Amino acid sequence: MDFIGEYNMLNKIKVILKLLGVNHIINLKNYIWYIQDYAKFKKLHKQGKNRFDMSFFNIYPCVYDKTSTTGFDRHYIWHEAWAARKLKEIAPEIHYDISSSLNFIAIMSAYIKIKFYDYRPANLFLSNLDSTHADLINLPFESNSIDSLSCMHVVEHIGLGRYGDQLDLDGDLKAIEEIKRVVAINGDLLFVVPIGQSKIMFNAHRVYSYEQIVNYFSLFELVEFSLIPDSGKGDKIINNASKEESGQQIYGCGLFHFKKRMI
Repeated sequence: MDFIGEYNMLNKIKVILKLLGVNHIINLKNYIWYIQDYAKFKKLHKQGKNRFDMSFFNIYPCVYDKTSTTGFDRHYIWHEAWAARKLKEIAPEIHYDISSSLNFIAIMSAYIKIKFYDYRPANLFLSNLDSTHADLINLPFESNSIDSLSCMHVVEHIGLGRYGDQLDLDGDLKAIEEIKRVVAINGDLLFVVPIGQSKIMFNAHRVYSYEQIVNYFSLFELVEFSLIPDSGKGDKIINNASKEESGQQIYGCGLFHFKKRMI
């Protein structure tokens, strides 16, 4: 069995175990060391000055953090780092964002005026940041009106119902058409989606091929395509990645910088 076949088989097993709740049993050892550590620390607490209450009813088990390195969501750390550097390069007076990471827009609003729109608006109150509601398949903007726009790790969810939106087989395509409509001529678009073998992983997200995204934005100039590869295939962003590299992914992350050149 090749790597892809092995990966898919392991993924199916994990899905079955998750549905059965068996994953909690597999992680039982984490709870065992938590109980052991609790007992040891409780003994130290009794011997010490007892500066804090250590009632059993205040316990807050964190059992997945005892690791040799600090883990992180590779897609989100790296795509936000890439986008922040792109915005520094583009240097817009105002940047519009549709439903991307709250961490990203909150931090970038310290440097650039951000107008943030989400189907489920966030109650973020920060200087230089406006946050309000918008439906990605019916954006409240004039055509060709936005010079700098980002929509990152969003479109792959549209129409799957995960966030309370209507089920729609082509919800992602409708969202893409709206994004294309509102970007201004010569405007910049930062667009991020999962990249690899084309599939729907209901109801989490879709995974697109490189060719699909390039075809959907055929009237836009592709300024840059970079790639966050599958876990285990490299611990860094592949800048200016090739189409062939994208095709080797199961669940990579495609980072697209487009410019609108035609209507």
